[in-house]
Amino acid sequence: MPEQNDQMVDLVVTGGTVVNASHRQEATVVVNHGTVQALLAPNTTVPAARRVLDVQGRLLLPGGIDPHCHIGEIVGDHAGQDDYESATIAALHGGTTTVVNFAIPESEEESPVDCARRRLTEGKGARTDHALHGGLVRWDPALVNHIAELATMGIRTIKMFTTYRGERMVTPEVVLEVLRSLHRLGGMGYVHAEADHVIEDALALCAKAGRVDASHLPETRPALAENAAVAQVLATAQHLSAPVYFVHQSTPEAVAQVRAARRKGLRAYTETCPHYLLLNDSVYDKPGSEGFVCCPPLRGDELRQGLVTAALVGDVDTIGSDHCCFSLEQKSATRDDVRHMPNGLPGVETRIPAAFTALVTRAGVSLERFVALTSTNAARLNGLQGKGWIGPGADADFYSLDPDASRTTDSADLHMATDYTPYQGVTLYGWPGEVVAGGRVVIDDDGFHDPGPVGRFLSTHPLDDALLT
Repeated sequence: MPEQNDQMVDLVVTGGTVVNASHRQEATVVVNHGTVQALLAPNTTVPAARRVLDVQGRLLLPGGIDPHCHIGEIVGDHAGQDDYESATIAALHGGTTTVVNFAIPESEEESPVDCARRRLTEGKGARTDHALHGGLVRWDPALVNHIAELATMGIRTIKMFTTYRGERMVTPEVVLEVLRSLHRLGGMGYVHAEADHVIEDALALCAKAGRVDASHLPETRPALAENAAVAQVLATAQHLSAPVYFVHQSTPEAVAQVRAARRKGLRAYTETCPHYLLLNDSVYDKPGSEGFVCCPPLRGDELRQGLVTAALVGDVDTIGSDHCCFSLEQKSATRDDVRHMPNGLPGVETRIPAAFTALVTRAGVSLERFVALTSTNAARLNGLQGKGWIGPGADADFYSLDPDASRTTDSADLHMATDYTPYQGVTLYGWPGEVVAGGRVVIDDDGFHDPGPVGRFLSTHPLDDALLT
């Protein structure tokens, strides 16, 4: 180990090719005080460092930003199994160095602001930097005041649901007011878009026929419901000239609607999830189908392939995990009736490898595009300055990657606080080698080095008025 002195930088990373969303370059990365100080040409003399890390020809990608996590969330009678500590440790193992959680009120007495304050307290256990989306599940006369107070707390995105009547669903009028108020504050509405009246009718028909178990989930939430709700929300956003972001889109038609709106000048954005890109609805025909219950459900292979094509040509903006950490035991308890089953899949740790496998390994998406989808665009759309790129002034969050290395996924090898993964037995590429978060080497050849609860809450900045292209 070199002799320590005040002139030393904290870390020098050699031997890698830095891949940003705009370009790639062979470079030595110089890190000090948690930020990237310089990118040096490979043969340039480097400063003395407290640690030198040689990544031996691997790629260096910006730390992943997961814009869609449900950490420690309680839905009805179902409590998620994780907390900020376990979820962010799992995130680091998957190359994700920033998570954005949801603060969705869990009782009628809890306001959006109260829920956000609770999440801020819970976040003190985080190992990664973290931000918050607000949540709205009912009309409140103080709605506009809540939105303004959330903005002062550094929260400028709010999620709304067009489904789950009587639980989380809000009316079109509420969607309009939230989009309008957020737009004034430099924020953006996040929408879970499924037409509830279509889903309610489909569920009723399935129930009458005795087809509401997990194996019939796709029948209960048809693609038409998603496409219809997206069209309605886009019309509201266009009326207001307000930005809007659609979470977990699962159909090519829904994505195409969003992209068409953007070509007309509306700031409208699409998020999808790795499971919609890699898996299809054949999983519901097999034993253990309850482990794949999520909303929207997995679609047929033709729609899956169409979604991959949309990502390939640039019509998808971000990839979120939609991480929901329920156990297989929780899901199996109500496998005969999806109306009472907790929805969602665990995925904060597998987001990057699953997306890499579906898009880069199998579909030939460029590495630069992959970086945009998994990091850069999420930073920009969430107002997270210093995130999503590797360069002077950026936060020192990045991971190394051998694109040809693979691993067979086994839940026993993962770190999420659950007992299963939807990718059990699937060979995935894109697993990180070394991981650097906040300038600290948290994963290397010696394993995981827990940095402790060092994660910072990130106040989001007003969003850029320019279109994300």
